[in-house]
Amino acid sequence: MLDKNVPVRDTLRMLLAEIQRFGIDNKVEVDDAQVLQIINKMVKQRNDSIDQFTKGNRPDLAEIEKVELDILSAYKPAQLDESEIVAKVKAAINETGAESMQDIGKVMGVLKGPLAGSADMGLVSKIVKDQLS
Repeated sequence: MLDKNVPVRDTLRMLLAEIQRFGIDNKVEVDDAQVLQIINKMVKQRNDSIDQFTKGNRPDLAEIEKVELDILSAYKPAQLDESEIVAKVKAAINETGAESMQDIGKVMGVLKGPLAGSADMGLVSKIVKDQLS
């Protein structure tokens, strides 16, 4: 606020409001894991908005969303790269004994906890499908 950095200030206010809304709606004290879920949700929303604004020929609005995305991404933990995800997927497949696409739920169930927040679950799902097919 003292730096008069309006985009950062507004984005952080929006994040805090979302965290408070989540706590009030669910009548819980929001912990770090839930804050991370909220940040991931907001990042996903920004990515979707960027796609829509780009398709709608609105680069001015897409640029605002990109700035917010960069600010929110700074508060996420470091993301695993694809090779690390593949290694964890192979370990989960071995652990569950999965052999076919019917076992994808078991594998994703094992991976959901450890990879939540540190990997894009869409990418994880794609890698699991590739490994099982």
